[in-house]
Amino acid sequence: MNPSTGEPRPMLIGLAGQPNVGKSTVFNLLTGLSQHVGNWPGKTVERREGAFLHEDSHVRVVDLPGTYSLTANSPEERIARDFILHEHPDVIVMIADAAALERNLYLLAELLLLPAPVVLGLNMMDVARAEGIEIEPHVLAAALGLPVIPMEASRARGVAELASEAVRLAREPAAFSPSRPEIGEPHRAMLASMRASLGEQVPLPYQTQWVAMKLLEGDREVTALARAWLADEAWEKIAAILAAHEDAVADIAAGRYEWIGRMVRAAVKRPRLGQVSLTDRLDRYALHPFWGLLILLAAFTLVFALTFQIAAPAQAWLDTAVVEALRAWVTEALAGSPPWLTGLLADGVVGGAGIVLTFLPILLMFFIALGLLEDTGYFARAGYVMDRFMHHLGLHGKSFMPLALGFGCNVPAVMGARVIESRSGRLLTILLAPLVPCSARLLVLAFLAAAFFHEQALFVAIGFVIANLVVLAITGVVLSRTLFRGEHMAFIMELPLYHTPNARSIARFAWANTWSFLRKAGSLILFISVLIWALSYFPGTGLEDSYLARFGHGLAPLGNALGLDWRLLVALLASFVVKENAIAALGILYGSAQGAGLADTLAATVPPASALSFIAATMLFIPCAATIAVMRQETGSWGWTLFGVALLLVIALGAAALVYQACRLLGFGLG
Repeated sequence: MNPSTGEPRPMLIGLAGQPNVGKSTVFNLLTGLSQHVGNWPGKTVERREGAFLHEDSHVRVVDLPGTYSLTANSPEERIARDFILHEHPDVIVMIADAAALERNLYLLAELLLLPAPVVLGLNMMDVARAEGIEIEPHVLAAALGLPVIPMEASRARGVAELASEAVRLAREPAAFSPSRPEIGEPHRAMLASMRASLGEQVPLPYQTQWVAMKLLEGDREVTALARAWLADEAWEKIAAILAAHEDAVADIAAGRYEWIGRMVRAAVKRPRLGQVSLTDRLDRYALHPFWGLLILLAAFTLVFALTFQIAAPAQAWLDTAVVEALRAWVTEALAGSPPWLTGLLADGVVGGAGIVLTFLPILLMFFIALGLLEDTGYFARAGYVMDRFMHHLGLHGKSFMPLALGFGCNVPAVMGARVIESRSGRLLTILLAPLVPCSARLLVLAFLAAAFFHEQALFVAIGFVIANLVVLAITGVVLSRTLFRGEHMAFIMELPLYHTPNARSIARFAWANTWSFLRKAGSLILFISVLIWALSYFPGTGLEDSYLARFGHGLAPLGNALGLDWRLLVALLASFVVKENAIAALGILYGSAQGAGLADTLAATVPPASALSFIAATMLFIPCAATIAVMRQETGSWGWTLFGVALLLVIALGAAALVYQACRLLGFGLG
C-alpha cells in the first residue's frame, strides 16, 4: 500500500542479468515508451525505470546494471545487490543467455541467496539452437525449483509469458522454493559456526546466511558493515574464524560450480565433439589479424556510406524545403513587426535552432548502422582485432571499447575508461577519447562535407575520420612514451555469439539515442542560437558592426593563419557548448541568399581551402562542455582536465593551420 495515496503499491520488478544477454531488449519490450533514464543516487551509472500494465496489475520495472556477480568489486555490482536488499523488489527477473548457460547460472547462484523470488528468462534460444545446444526448459525449471521461460527477445517471443510468470510469483512469493547452492563440504561446519557467531546482531534487511557467506568471500563492503555492527569481542571471534579459513572462498566457488554442473547435466545437451559452430566459422575471418582489419574498415565505411547515400539527400531537402520555407513564412508573417522581433524568430530561432531538424536523418542513419553492428555481436570483435594496434599506444584492446563508444558520444567514452585497471592506462584513454569523432562531430562533418564538396563528400568525410584516428594514434604514442608508461597487460574479454539482427531492437536503439540528442542538446542549441543572433544583431547597425563582429575581428591574426574569417572562428567557438552549435551559428552568421539553403550559401561564400581548414579544426577542437565535466569527474583532477583541453586546442589549431598553409603552397581552393 502506498502510504501517501492509500492506493496499492505497484509491483516492483528488478531486471537482472550479465552483459550482452538481451536484457535491454526485454526492458524495452516490457515498458515501451513508459520509461525514463536517470542516474543511481550518488553514482554515474545509468538507472533506467519503466512501467507496464499486466491485466489489473501496475508493474514498475528497474533495469539493473549488467553484472557477472554480486560482489562489491564495482559500482554496478554494489548497485544491483543494494537494490535487492534495500528497495525490496517483489520479484527479480534474471535474463540469461541460453547459449552460455553455465556462465549465467553463476549470477543466479548469487541471486538465490538474496531475499527476493527469481524468475529465469532463458533468452537467445534460437542462438543456442544454431550452436547445436539443446535445452529443456521444463527440466531446468524442475531442477532449479523456479520458473524458467524460454525466450527469443529479439523476436518478442516469450516476453509476455515472462511478464505473466513474474506477476504470478510476485503475488504468491510463498510458492518460491528454489534449489540453492551450498558451500563445499570441507567448510560447511565452519559456515554454521560463523552464522552462530553473528547470531542476532545482523540488522535487517541483511540476512545472517548471506552476510556469513560474503565475509568468507572477503567482500570488503560487508566486512566493513559487520565490523560496525559487532562489538569488539564478537568481531575478534569472527576475525579469528576468517583468518583460520582463508581458503573457504574456494569451497564457496566449488559449491556453486558443482550446483551449476548438476543443473546443466539435467537439462542441456551439447553438440557433438568437433562440430564447428557458425560463430567459429565467422570468427576465422572477423578475428584474423589481416582480414579482421579489412572487415573492421569495411564496417565503418559502410556506416558513413549509408549516412551519405540515404541521409544526406533527406537532410538537404529538410534544409531547403522546411527550414528555409519556415523562415521565409515567419519573415513574411512579421513584416510589420519591429526588425529585432522578426530577426529573433526568423534567424535566431528558425534559422539557428531550426537547423537541428535537418540533423534527424543523419543521426537516425548513424545510430541504425551502429545498432546493427552491436546487435549482430560484431562490435566486441572490433576490440579484439584492435588489441595489437592499441598496444602501440601504450594501451590494450580493452581501451578500444571505450574509444569505440566515442563514435556515439565522447561522454560515455570517457566514463567507459573505468574498465582500464591501471591509472596510467585510464588517464591516457580519457585524454584520447575526445579525439574520436563523436556522432555530433560526424553530423557536422556530414553537413559540411556535403555542402562544400558535393559528389566528393563521402571521400572527404572518410578522409577526415581517418585523419582523426591517425592524430589519435600519434598523440597516444607520444603521450605513452613521455608522460605515461603504458602497462602492457593481457586482454581478456567475452565475445558474444553472433545474432541475427532484429529490426525492432535496432529501431528502438536508434530512436532512443536520437531522442536523447534532441532532449539534451536542443535547449542548449536554442539558447546559444539566440545568444549568437543577439550578439550579431546589436547594436543594430549591421552585422559587420555588431558586438560579435568586433569580437571576431579581434581574432583576425589567428584567422589569417587558419584561413578562417571571423564568422567561421565564432562558429568554431560556439561548438564548445555542443558541437552542433557550429551549424546553428553558421546558419545565423551566413544566413541564406535568394531562398537558397545554408549549404548552398556556404558553398558560394567559403573557399575550399578555408572549408578544409574549418572542418579540420572542428573535428579536432576541444570537446563539448559535458565531456569536459566528465573528464574532471573521472580523472578527479582539474590539472589533467585542463591539460587535455589545452592539448586538443593546440592540436586543432595546428592541424587547421597546416591544412590551410598546405593548400596555399599547392595553390588549391583559395578563391
